[in-house]
Amino acid sequence: MNIRAVREGETEILVPVHEEGVSFPPSQAPVFYNPAMELNRDISVAATSAFARELSARRDMALEDIRYVDALSASGIRGLRIANETGIHATLNDWSEDAYELIRQNINNLNLEHRVEATRKNANVLLHENRFNIVDIDPFGTPAPFMAAAARSVVHLLEITATDTAPLCGAHLHSGIRKYAAIPFNNEYHNEMGVRILLGKIARELAVNDKAMDPLLSHATRHYVRTYLRIEKGAKKTDSMLEQVGYIAHCPSCGSRQAFAGISTFIDKRCPRCPSERILAGPLWLGRLHQPDFCNEVIAEIDTRNLGTKEQARKLVELCRDELDIPMFYDQHIMCKKIGVSPTGIEGFLDVLRDRGFAASRTHFSGTSFKTDADICEIENVLLSLR
Repeated sequence: MNIRAVREGETEILVPVHEEGVSFPPSQAPVFYNPAMELNRDISVAATSAFARELSARRDMALEDIRYVDALSASGIRGLRIANETGIHATLNDWSEDAYELIRQNINNLNLEHRVEATRKNANVLLHENRFNIVDIDPFGTPAPFMAAAARSVVHLLEITATDTAPLCGAHLHSGIRKYAAIPFNNEYHNEMGVRILLGKIARELAVNDKAMDPLLSHATRHYVRTYLRIEKGAKKTDSMLEQVGYIAHCPSCGSRQAFAGISTFIDKRCPRCPSERILAGPLWLGRLHQPDFCNEVIAEIDTRNLGTKEQARKLVELCRDELDIPMFYDQHIMCKKIGVSPTGIEGFLDVLRDRGFAASRTHFSGTSFKTDADICEIENVLLSLR
């Protein structure tokens, strides 16, 4: 296996490289390493550090006593950065012998033997055998096979990445149903659909262990979804969490949508706005995706760190912080096309909505997406008034 040194943030590690003249996808490399996920890792370092500092102050714990696990470490770059740049203890695990040996080599090179442990186990076995303050699941593909073990192991913070956006967002419908026990939509808000389907699945797995989640930061970026969830213990908190799981009824004809909370609830399939029949997505998460105060802490961490994607990371977290807590977003261009008008500048459009007494915000999902508490008729009236 050929290796070379790369630097991300304040950490330099050895990663695998292709042999000269040999080309294959990252998933088929001897040890998986994806440089395109640097943004994900930069935000992970900032978010984990922000949470660890809060946990340390709240529980009167030294940072090095906080236990973090990267259960599917591959090259180990995420977990090594977390340990090296935040000061917490990290367990880096991978089933691959090549990955395990490379992780050990990097631990030695970084002089992190006192704060990082390398293990070579099945990820589910490791998680069922141990409890960790922070559990990080970042698989190649779906996290579904590891959710039950992660839900059992985690004590304070659960971090999960899903790169199987086609099943999550409805492009591969039956695969999504099998993996997440939910029905998604593949429509204009499919990326937010993916985030909420993932969170709905996590909520149900946590509930089995009488644990509740409070989403601190969740984003859909390029080909993946990433979420950071504060975990609390207790049946009453779990019951309250499950009240935020439910369904979206969507009319494919007129575009109206309505949220219905509850695992089991009566939903009239008739669209209240037009003669069409609505379709249902869920069960999925209907609660908030972000905690603004936590987002501000993450932004402060980003600002003080040497990160390769600093500006992109800051902008993404700011957009998440400022989004309205409303499922699902609208796409301005799609709505304009439907009613036959040309789109105007989105900021001016949102200002008009606010002037009419509605809440409105941009979203991180796309440059033309927005959220508002105005119903679809009121949105269309504003768009028509701007033509």
